[in-house]
Parts: sequence; C-alpha cells; structure tokens
Amino acid sequence: MYAAAPRPHEQVGGIFANLINGVVNVSISGSKRNRNCESEVAGKEGLPSRRSFLRIAAAIGAVGAWGRAADRPPAKWKERRELFPEGVASGDPDHHSVILWTRLGDPKISKLYVEVAEDEHFTHIVSSASTPVSAAADWTCRVLVGGLKPAHVYSFRFMTPDGSGSRVGRTITAPDPGDSRAVRFAFVSCQNANQGAQNAYRRMIYEDERAPENERLGFVLHLGDFIYELVWYPEDRKTYYDRRIRDIVRYAHGEKIDDFHIPTTLDDYRAVYKAYLHDPDLQDARARWPFVPMWDNHEFSWQGFQGMQRFSGKVRPAQTRKVFANQAFFEFQPARMARPSSKSLETFDPPAVKDTPVTKFDQHGLGEEPNNLAAINSLRGYRTLRWGKHVDLIITDQRSYASDYRGNLPQSDPLDIPEFPGLYPEEDLYALDAGQPIADFKEAAPPWTFLGATQKAWFLDQLRASRATWKIWGNTVATLEMRADPQNLPEGITKKWRGAGYAAFAGIDFGNAFSERGEICDFIEQHGITGFAVLSGDRHSFWAGLEATALPPKEFKPVGLAFVTGSISAPGGLEAREHTFPKNHPLHALFVPGFNLLLKHGVRSCLEYARSGDVAKARELSNPDLAPHVSFVDMGGHGYGVVRAASDSLETEFVGIPRPLERSERPDGGPITYRVRSRANLWAKGERPKLKLEVIEGDPKLSI
Repeated sequence: MYAAAPRPHEQVGGIFANLINGVVNVSISGSKRNRNCESEVAGKEGLPSRRSFLRIAAAIGAVGAWGRAADRPPAKWKERRELFPEGVASGDPDHHSVILWTRLGDPKISKLYVEVAEDEHFTHIVSSASTPVSAAADWTCRVLVGGLKPAHVYSFRFMTPDGSGSRVGRTITAPDPGDSRAVRFAFVSCQNANQGAQNAYRRMIYEDERAPENERLGFVLHLGDFIYELVWYPEDRKTYYDRRIRDIVRYAHGEKIDDFHIPTTLDDYRAVYKAYLHDPDLQDARARWPFVPMWDNHEFSWQGFQGMQRFSGKVRPAQTRKVFANQAFFEFQPARMARPSSKSLETFDPPAVKDTPVTKFDQHGLGEEPNNLAAINSLRGYRTLRWGKHVDLIITDQRSYASDYRGNLPQSDPLDIPEFPGLYPEEDLYALDAGQPIADFKEAAPPWTFLGATQKAWFLDQLRASRATWKIWGNTVATLEMRADPQNLPEGITKKWRGAGYAAFAGIDFGNAFSERGEICDFIEQHGITGFAVLSGDRHSFWAGLEATALPPKEFKPVGLAFVTGSISAPGGLEAREHTFPKNHPLHALFVPGFNLLLKHGVRSCLEYARSGDVAKARELSNPDLAPHVSFVDMGGHGYGVVRAASDSLETEFVGIPRPLERSERPDGGPITYRVRSRANLWAKGERPKLKLEVIEGDPKLSI
C-alpha cells in the first residue's frame, strides 16, 4: 500500500523500500462498448427478455430470478440470523435488476429461497426464487433479480425450506438511463479489521437514515482492500503503532513471513472474508446499500502484480493463489464480473493452474506464461455501470494487468537519498516510469502500466463513447501526484538537494505513472471530453484536486477532477511517520507535524509553522507552483466520501472521523473531525475545470 503502513521488518529492494520503511450497463465482453450489450438484450420498454436476462445471469455466475414465476418458499419466514452469520448483501444494480447475496452457515441444507418485496414487511412480494447452495461455493449464493422498477427501494430476505430466515436486506435499483435527477453515492476503501474499527460505516448509516429521501445514498463504491490478507496474530505482535491487534482469523494453511501471516489456499482466503463480514458495522452497511466493489492489492497480495507475489524483495510465482483470491472475491462480493472460463450459475469453476516462474513478458510488461494468463483472466473485474442520465461509472483493475514497477527492483537503489527519506528528484521518477536507463538500469524498458494494453483500450473507448454528464473513473489507486519542494530549504538544515527542482514521493500508484496518466489526460484533451472525474482509494488519506498531465514548471492543463478517500480503518501515512520518523531528524518538522502543509504549500510553510505555530502565517509562505492541482490533503484522514452528480455540477464531500482505534458504541459511530465539500461546475469543451472548497463542519487544520 501507498505509504499507509510502513513495515520496518520487511526488507525489500528498490526505492519503494524507502517509502514503506521511512449498469443498464455491464460490459462483460471486455473489449466492446457496453451499448452492444444493451442492443443485444433489450426487449420491451428497454428491458431484456427473460431468456436474455437468464443469459446475463449465467455470464456473471448468478441464479436468475425474473418476476414471480419462480419457486415460493414452502414455509413462513422467521428470522434466524445465526444461520446466516455473514449477513446479506446486494451489488451492481442497474435500472431493472440487482444481484442479491448471502452465505448459509448450515452445511446440511442445500437449497435456499429468496424473496424481494416493495416494503420491509413483505406484504407486496414482487419476486421469489430458489437457489442451490453447496460446499463448492462455500455455501454462498448469488441471485440476479430482474424485472424490477428503476430508482426503487426493495427489501429482500433469504430463508431455508423450513422458513429459517436471514436478516432483511435493503437494496436500490439504478435510475433509468434517461432519469435527470441528481445521483448521490458514497465511495470507500481500505478497511483493516485486524488493526482498527469500522466506525465510518456506522456514521454513514446514521446520517443516511436521517436524510431526506432525495438526499439518501444510492450505492457504495468500494475501491478495494475490502480485506487485508496480511494478518498479525496477537502472540506475534501485540500492537501496530498504538493500535491493538485483533485476533480475527487464523489461517489453517497459511504461511508466516516475519511476524505476519498470509493465505495460501482457497479456504484461507475464504476465512478472512468471513472474519471481516462478522464485523457488525460492515455487515449493516452491506445490508443497507448495494455495493459496487473492485479489488485492489490486498484482496490477493500486498506487493503482488498479475499472478505473482513479492516478499523480501523477491518475486515468486503465485498463480494458484491468484485464482484462489479471485474465487473468494467472486463468492463473497456480488458483482457483475465476467468469468471467461466458466458457464456455471452457482460455482466459480476455477481454471487449473500451476505456480510456474514467469520469465517472458510482452512489450507492455504482461507475463506471457500460460498459467499467469489463465490466473489473471479467471475473473474480469473491469466494467461499467450507468446511473441515470448523469453518471457513467467506469471501473478498472489496477493490479491484474500491471507491469512490475522498476522502483521495486534493487537496480533503483542508487537513486536513494538518505537525507531525504522517501523523496526523489522528479526527473528521476519520470525516467524510471518511462523505462529509460537510469541508476543501475542499463537498458531501456517499456513504460510502466497499471492498466495493460487491452484494458486501457477498453477504458479509453468507454470514455469516448460515454454520453453521461459525468464520466467517473473508479480507480482503486490515487492519480494525484505527491511532491515537495526541498530545493527551497534554507542552507544549513541538511544536505543540499541534488535534484533539478521538485521532489516526488516514491509509491506505487497513478501519481507516479506519468506516462500512462499523461496518455489518458491527453486523450481526454484531444477528444474534447468534459465531465471527467476520478475516484480513488489506497493512499489512506483524503485528497481533492484537478487531474492533469503535468505540473509546473511544465504547463499545467487540468482536464478533470480527482478525489481520494481516506481509509475506513487502515493506518495512514501521517500515523506511520508519527511513530517511525526519527524525532531528531533535521526534516522532522516537514514529515510529521507539517506533512499536509508540505504537500500543499511547501517547505517554507512547514518551517514557519514549526517556528510560530501560526497556520495563517504558514500559508502566506505557500509555494503556488508546488501543488496547483491540490485543494485539500489530509494524510491522516479516515472516513468516507460522498458524491453528488447533477446536470450542472459535481460535489464531493469528505466526512472525516477520529482515528478508529476502537469501535464506537454510539449510534452515530462517534464524532466527526470535519466535513468539507468540493464543488465543480460542469465545464464546456475547451474550458478548464475549477474546484471550489468549502468547510461545512469541524476543523481540517493543516489540510487546506
């Protein structure tokens, strides 16, 4: 993860070591615009026929329920939550259907019933069906319910043949693609139940229950790290910083690396999902809203890419574990994800793979070894979701097709500057990203890619074809560059900065993927695309700003908006530095108390704040060329973001909460630290987006 939780025990090669140590629309074809899917399945009034609907259900591995013609339960429902210990969930709604999910805790039962109603008392049941459950899918089930009304709230529940029932869930269908009403939804990421509490979900539920109907959330976009596969056991490590280690799961077949444990089998990956879903606040959130999920790295492996893992600086084949990770995600996350190798309605049907070294890569850094390709293609996560007239949500996978980052390799070690931990001359990271010979890299390499060639072509096609007001990119890793201006440090504080100008922070996200990010921004500029916005997670911090190819002294030409949500509970970069950055280091004032100031305003502001404690005086010394793309940054932020997309504007609200060391027993999940809102009016072709920030509540302190 991006500077979120430095692990001093983990010795890895390369510059990244310094950072961690110091729909109607669902595109299941992969390459063609989802409107092809619309024309293929559309029937009367724009809805698919029953036959076409069942084909869609089969493609995403769900039992199809269309109308009231299916099985009715033989017994009356009576709640028995203990038989459904992971609760209920729904996901990936479009304007006439949604996927419903549960897991049965009794292996003696092989059949469940599901009911969908227009009221919470189930006096008006609109659909019912039976669905098989079995050990092959760990007793989970997925039901795609169709023939529903658009923009409608439904209640649903599961039950066994004798009427023993799950809790009642609530779900919401998407508005019709022509619906012009504003859209509201939340976006979240990075919940670590091993190290923190999920109070943000309780706050979200509390506020949504009390909101006017037209201001309630339509869905929750989960941008990855739903689980953390790295698990510490209390006997190995009692605390992480000042956080209590919770004994949430034990891997039956796991592998211990240093003082943490990782999963090695399908049952291990399943076990960590079940442990997380026993959290009451997460379970309540999944029962209240449909989730739209995408994995990041921890659903498979911390420093993994494609079908490979990296530990202690060494890459090792892990195709079997990649398939296990994909299967567990499929079983526990209701989403319209394609499985090219399977035709089953109920089970994942994993491809047979072996852990085989990957030694040959194509011109984009994709490992061509057959087991690697089979593993990463066992579940295709990238897809689109249409929400009314104003939102096309385009979701991409940043891990399965990514090339290896050269900053992870020991050949990058000569770029380290010990006096400036985690900082590198911007021009060095540009060269590293572009594949140029630098440091101990003697030969050129392809530019770094997160998306890979096929997914990137698909993504750009989605952008170009979208007619929604707002084209929102659901990207699990942040796109806003993190940089500082050590060239402005007064003489005598530390060694003179060796760079030509600005410094960039090392890290594996789109902030340092200069070539690919520039390619996307240039495409948007060339095609006159407006209403482009990026929503991200992974950084464990809040960011709001403008998306651009480059920053000063190069020409700054914003083409869109960019927002990063703070983590639900995982430790962040500021917390890490509070506990690990040496107090006697000459740059302590920059990296600990003034970290947010450093990123937004520069070193002069940090030094003034350290001297006087006066925030206003510190801001007066801001370097305007350092971060014209950033309007808000909180490297210690926890909480969630809320988006409101309308015909003329897009607003994003950050709801910050205190560091979630323990679960709050308050019905509102505890206090909030601040509520800030960023607003941008829709810009016309040829215009530049502008972002206005407003503090609604609380005090964001050094974040603005």
